[in-house]
Amino acid sequence: MLAKLWRGALWLAFAGVLMTLFVASGYLSFNLFVRRGVTKVPDLVGLSHEEATTALVDQGLKGRLLEESARFDEEVPRGRVGTQDPAAGSMVKRGSRIDLVPSLGPERVAVPDLRGQPLHSAQLALTGSGLTLGRAIGVFSGSASPGVVVDQVPPSGDLASPEESVDLFVSLDSRLDVFLMPDLVYRRYTAVRAEFERRGFRFGGVKFEPYEGVASGTILRQFPLSGHALRPRDVISLVVAADPPAS
Repeated sequence: MLAKLWRGALWLAFAGVLMTLFVASGYLSFNLFVRRGVTKVPDLVGLSHEEATTALVDQGLKGRLLEESARFDEEVPRGRVGTQDPAAGSMVKRGSRIDLVPSLGPERVAVPDLRGQPLHSAQLALTGSGLTLGRAIGVFSGSASPGVVVDQVPPSGDLASPEESVDLFVSLDSRLDVFLMPDLVYRRYTAVRAEFERRGFRFGGVKFEPYEGVASGTILRQFPLSGHALRPRDVISLVVAADPPAS
């Protein structure tokens, strides 16, 4: 009885060994069959089209250049492979086709000429160009009107990335054009007007009123008042004494 059990155990062990060998052999045969003619996709990003083609041929693969899908890339120079499909390291059959998308290089925008434009218009022009406004710096300019762009950084024509901002120098009222309004009361109207107009000032309303005891043509009231800031574009208004009506 013991001998029979012993022989049965040996047969079971032998059958187990045979089954293990059969499974291992089947797995290896299937794996070799499946992987036959399979290769790894090389890393082609950053290579020229010619270099990528050579690397693919060495692996038994083909390349297709998708120029219509070219895109900007801050890392890869223009004309080189920006992306690939399938990705590097993928396992594919020999003879497979790998899509190559070329890089357009870093995106750059031509900075428009904003000089001579009002600040609001310059900001709209920047937005339309894909750029953003940086600092608006007020400067005194003897020739430009207040609120007009007189200079910019970067200058017009330079190429800038969309993330880069453009600083604008905007003209302020010139301090040389600001005067202190003098006291004109009791001065002669004709002399005052001639002197102010010679200096480029404008007169608005001049009202003549009879005033007892004051000679005709004498300035009675003024606007702006004495001591106020006065610019050439400001309008000066006066009230001037007139002869009383005949009785």
